[in-house]
Amino acid sequence: MTLPPIVPVEAGLRLERPVLLVVVDTEEEFDWSKPFDRNARTTGSIAEQGRAHEVFARYGVQPTYVVNHAVAVSREVATLRGLVEQGLAGFGTHCHPWITPPHEEAVTNFNSFHGNLPPALEAAKLRSSTEAVAQAFGAAPRVFKAGRYGLGPKTFDSLLELGYCVDCSFVPDTTFAHSHGPDYLGMPAEPFFTDASRRLLEVPLTVGYGGWAWRMGRRLPALWDSPLMQRLHVQGSLSRLNALWRARLSPEGFDAPVQKRLIDAMLAQGHRVFTLTYHSPSLVPGHTPYVRTGADLREFLDRIDIVLRHFRERGGEFSTPLALWARASAAAPVAA
Repeated sequence: MTLPPIVPVEAGLRLERPVLLVVVDTEEEFDWSKPFDRNARTTGSIAEQGRAHEVFARYGVQPTYVVNHAVAVSREVATLRGLVEQGLAGFGTHCHPWITPPHEEAVTNFNSFHGNLPPALEAAKLRSSTEAVAQAFGAAPRVFKAGRYGLGPKTFDSLLELGYCVDCSFVPDTTFAHSHGPDYLGMPAEPFFTDASRRLLEVPLTVGYGGWAWRMGRRLPALWDSPLMQRLHVQGSLSRLNALWRARLSPEGFDAPVQKRLIDAMLAQGHRVFTLTYHSPSLVPGHTPYVRTGADLREFLDRIDIVLRHFRERGGEFSTPLALWARASAAAPVAA
């Protein structure tokens, strides 16, 4: 998949303290091991998102729920709307194309990345998602995250037309090309405006390298995304030697010590904006591979708590995508 045309422009952020955002992929429940299904639209886990807010309240964290079409048109969206109305959360848009109208394409793995769709159909699905979210929350969404991180060559054009000012889809140092998705290898890890107009701020996920040879990570990305290297367990060997390892800031698949180590490594490398992410169905056991039991859920929430506390202890503060956009826009005004 080809990414949108990008001429990265420095965001102009000069942050005295590092900041951390929380972005939640807010979506329906479905079996991740099975083919995509247009009829899999249940959203019962949305009513349980308050479990994480017991943790967020300890640190004054305001997560941003990027909401897809299935959630936006559900009764359960009232839970999220209540959190937003209380000032406890923000909202944005997420797009799973297989459950988003209009339904003109076959449901395939290739088409599960909306950037692979014909531009007119992708634009129609993004508009449909945006309108559903706006109706659910009574205001236009301004933050977007692509389903399956699946940006395409025309996605940014559609986002700008729809009035978005922040995108959170980039996954640095990662490629999804093996499954027909986008390739983010070599893309910036810090926030940047996507072109000279400075209208759309990209805030990438936090993915990074550590170890004494961490600089080699970006130079040799095949070590991590090559099926051959995975079969040979090269990554595990390098990590055990503390030579080179890669991690993501997420309680899904990464325990608290690994996330803490990632924060420390990236701080030492000069990184100043961090994004912690997870999927909303993980707050109910049985919906994602990461939380299968009640014990898994307790550990999941503990991971979030430990990581937020660690970030605060490292002198960090908590923010939101829109607040970061406001700071970046003030530091780098829109060109006349």
